[in-house]
Amino acid sequence: MDNQIETALCCSDSISQTSVSISDFSDEILLNILRFIPSHDLMLNVSQVCQKLQTLCLDKSLRAHVHLHKEYTANDDAVKRLLKNFSSDIQTLNLSGCYWLAGSTVDQVSRCKALVSLDLSGCRLTSVRLSHLLTSLRSLRSLALDVGPGFDLHQMSAEGKAALARLQELKQTLLTPSYGVVPCCSALRRLHLYLESSEGWREAGGCAQLMVGQSSVPHYQNLRWFSARLAPGEVNRTLLALYLAVFSMRVPEGLMGLVLSVPGPAPPRPVAMTALMESMASTVGNTVSALQLPRTWLDGAILGRVLAHGCPTYLNVSRCSSPGFNPLHVLLSAGRDLTPLQSLNLRGCGRGPLAESCGKGEEEMDAESLKSLTECCPHLIHLNLSATHYHHALPAGQDGHLCGALGRLTALCSLALPVCALAQSPPAPVNPQDSNTDHSSRSLLLGLKKSSRIGVPTYRTATEVTVGQGEERQDRGLCIQPLLQGCPHLVELELIGAGFSSAMPRNEPAIRKDPAACPWSYNVGDSELAALGGMKFLRKLTLAHLPGVLKGTGLIKLVQGCKDLSLLSLANLGSLKTMNYTHALLEALSYCTQLRDLSLPLWCPSCRAALMSSCATCSWVVPWWLVKHCRNPCWTVFQ
Repeated sequence: MDNQIETALCCSDSISQTSVSISDFSDEILLNILRFIPSHDLMLNVSQVCQKLQTLCLDKSLRAHVHLHKEYTANDDAVKRLLKNFSSDIQTLNLSGCYWLAGSTVDQVSRCKALVSLDLSGCRLTSVRLSHLLTSLRSLRSLALDVGPGFDLHQMSAEGKAALARLQELKQTLLTPSYGVVPCCSALRRLHLYLESSEGWREAGGCAQLMVGQSSVPHYQNLRWFSARLAPGEVNRTLLALYLAVFSMRVPEGLMGLVLSVPGPAPPRPVAMTALMESMASTVGNTVSALQLPRTWLDGAILGRVLAHGCPTYLNVSRCSSPGFNPLHVLLSAGRDLTPLQSLNLRGCGRGPLAESCGKGEEEMDAESLKSLTECCPHLIHLNLSATHYHHALPAGQDGHLCGALGRLTALCSLALPVCALAQSPPAPVNPQDSNTDHSSRSLLLGLKKSSRIGVPTYRTATEVTVGQGEERQDRGLCIQPLLQGCPHLVELELIGAGFSSAMPRNEPAIRKDPAACPWSYNVGDSELAALGGMKFLRKLTLAHLPGVLKGTGLIKLVQGCKDLSLLSLANLGSLKTMNYTHALLEALSYCTQLRDLSLPLWCPSCRAALMSSCATCSWVVPWWLVKHCRNPCWTVFQ
C-alpha cells in the first residue's frame, strides 16, 4: 500500500512539472476549439476570461459565420449585442428556429452590410420588415424565410424587389397557398420549397386565387436545382402542380437536381415531366446530380434515360418498385460507372413480396443485388434499406450476410436497416398446441383468466457471464462485427421494423394502427444493442419496433460505447404499449453527456395511439400532464 501511494506521488509530481495550461496552446489549436462555441457565448463569456481569448474571439474566422439555430440561450439582448459588435464581419447568419426573438431584434440584421447568406426560417417576418432588411443587404445572395398568412409581395419597395432579383438561392416555407417572393427572383439558381399549408385553405379557395396570377411566375431560365417537400394535404399537392406548371412553358437547360418529396398519394404526373427529364438527361455536358420523384412518376424508362448520361450523386427511389420495375436492377444493368453515387435511398424497394406472411404487401430485400451494389458504389455515404425484410438463412459466421457486404463501404456515414437484418437465426417454430392456446386466450370470454408470467431475458455484462455463455454471446454478435469493423465512421444509424409507421409523422399521413412485427425481429434483443456500442463515432440513433428488446439493458452498454451520442429516438421497444425499459433508460441517460434531442413514445390513454414526446418542428417536449388529458384525435396535442 505504501508503495502504491509513493508511486502515485511520483506521478503527480511529474505531471505538475510538465503541466500545460490552455494559455500554452497555439492560436491555431485554440481557434479550432472556439469554433464549437456559439457566437453569442464567445462574445459575452469567453472573451471575458483573459486577454488572449479576448483577442482570439476577434478573429474574423469566428465572426464571419454566425449559427444560432437551436441556441435557446441566445435571448434578444445577446443577439442585439452580437449583431452590433460583429456586424461588419458577418457573412453568413443562421437564425432559423429562433421563434422567441422579437421583431425589433430581427430588424438589427440590417446592420450586417456584408451579409451573403441569411436564414430567417421560423422568425417573425412580415413583408414590410423583409423589404426593410433587403434594402440594406445589397450583397445578399441566399435567403431562407417563412411565408405566412398576411404576407403581401406588393408591400415591398422597389429596392427590396431589386434585392430579390439578385438572389441566387431561395429556401421558402409556405404556410399558406402563395408564390411568396418567387415572382421577383428572376436570377435563381437553386429553389427549395417546403409546402406546409393546412387543409383550412382548401375550403377558402386559396389555390384558386393563385391560378389567376400564375403568369407572373418567371420561367427559371437560370435554375440549376429545384426541390419541394410537401406536408400531407390536397392543398400542398395542388400548390406543387402550380409551381411545376412553369416547366411546361420552358424547360431550364441546365437543371441538374430535381427532388420532389410527396407523402401519400401523388398528384397526376404533369405532361411536362417527360420533356423535363429528357432535357435534364440530354443537355450536353450536364449530368444529373440529384433525382427524387413521387413513386407513381418514376418508371424504368425515365430512370434509364437519366442513367444513360451519367450516374447522379443523390438518388432517392423510395417505394418506387412495382411489378416489372425494380430500381436496383435498372441501376445495376445501366452499364454506367456508379462510383459517383454517394447517397441512395432504397426504402421499400425489394425483389417482390415475401413468401412468408410477415406483412401484407411488404417487400423482401434483394440481397444478391445489394452485394453487387456495394462493389459498384464504393463511395456511398448515405444508404437507406428500411421498410424491407432481410432473412439470412445461412449460419451467421458465413460471408454471405448482409452486414459483411455493407462492411465494404468504408466511407458510409448514415445507414438505415430493418430490424430483422440483424437477426442471428430464424424464429423458433410455433407449437400447434401453444398456437391453439394463444387463439383461445384472445377470446373475450376468458377476460378474467389469470395470465401466466413469462420470464424476460436481459443483457448481462461480461463479468456476469460464464465462459460457455460468453462464447454463445460472441456468436450472437458475429454477424454485426463486419459492419462495425468496416464502417468505423458511421455517424447515423436507424433500426426500424419493416412494418413500423409513426403515429405522428412529420411529412407522412398519420397511421393509427398497431403494426405487426416481423417474426425474425424477435431475435434482435439487448445483446445486439450492446454490440452497437462499438460504433464509437455514432451521433444519431433511431430504434423503432424492436419487440425483442424488453428490459433495455443493452442500451446501457450501447451509450457507454457511443459517448458522442447527440440524438436518441426510441419507439415501440418490447411489448406494444408498455415501457419495461424505463429503469435501464434512466441509467443509460446518465452516460449521455452530449445528448441534445430525445424522443420517447407516449401512449394516449383515451385512444391508445402512439405519440412522440418531441415535436418534429420545434423540438418542443410534450409534458406528461398534457398527454394525460389528451382526447381524440391524438394530433390535438401538437396544435
